[in-house]
Amino acid sequence: MREFDYRRADDVAGAVALLDADPDARYLGGGTNLVDLMKNGVETPTRLVDVRSLPLDGIETGDDGAVRIGATVTNSDLAAHPLIRDRYPALAQAVLAGASGQLRNMATVGGNLLQRTRCGYFTDLSRPCNKREPGSGCSALEGEHHNHAVLGASEHCVAVHPSDMGVALTAFDAVVSWRTADGAGEAPLTDFYLPVGDTPHRETVLPPGALITHVTLPPAHVAARSRYRKVRERASYAFAIGSVAAALDVSDGVVRDARLALGAVASRPWRARLAERVLVGAPATAEYFAAAADAELAAARPLPHNGYKVTLLRNLVVAVLTELAEETSR
Repeated sequence: MREFDYRRADDVAGAVALLDADPDARYLGGGTNLVDLMKNGVETPTRLVDVRSLPLDGIETGDDGAVRIGATVTNSDLAAHPLIRDRYPALAQAVLAGASGQLRNMATVGGNLLQRTRCGYFTDLSRPCNKREPGSGCSALEGEHHNHAVLGASEHCVAVHPSDMGVALTAFDAVVSWRTADGAGEAPLTDFYLPVGDTPHRETVLPPGALITHVTLPPAHVAARSRYRKVRERASYAFAIGSVAAALDVSDGVVRDARLALGAVASRPWRARLAERVLVGAPATAEYFAAAADAELAAARPLPHNGYKVTLLRNLVVAVLTELAEETSR
């Protein structure tokens, strides 16, 4: 690991000023991803600006009923908070499905959304990777890609975003807010991550030096009946090979509202809007749940060794929606 400067920020304005003065600096929250990337040479910041002591660790409800989550709230505190468990159970489940208890105690909400892909070629400095070194190529196309993207990828990158939390936040229309030296900004999480295109190294809409301050969840009655389901290659402490965050409101056997997002299928958490449109107004049956999944996955373009994901996601969507429909009818 290379030498670097370390500063502890006293307030948001001070943290932003430190990054503004040094484009090669990085914010440090829990460090559960950044420090690993520094150890293997993918990240080489000149300075770390510690933001853990900033007053961004609260979870509160606004006058409009929206829930505001501070960027330095730990994953463990988010999953355990009564407000989240009651109003957005799929979010609590998604957080608990990620990493280990020790890592959740350190990892922060802002850092979770900004974590980098776990593609092995991204962290292997001896292999080409357009996300790490633009224009060098994508080794995964002809190499190991069984857990790579089936939606929204390009010939320049087929890596997937690893966040579980981000999938649930995407399903519930979360909005990300940040501060820069020029002022405040925000974007819906569905627009926060950029399409891969031919610039996979540009991952988010964040301006240079921006510090995520909080994430806002708008009121959503349907979110109270929600679930997150993750499939992985071992029972614990593994990234998803496919996941679903879903919420369903059923009345008299008909779907009145639905939210659906998929994980481990694209470079960003994937909001399944086509599937949602099929669901709303349709009978709450496995047949229509399968039709919704098929509508969303029709755009899938699997690689030679990850086509299983399409079938896996279809079955997962049907299973989760069926469980939610049965709960609603009780």
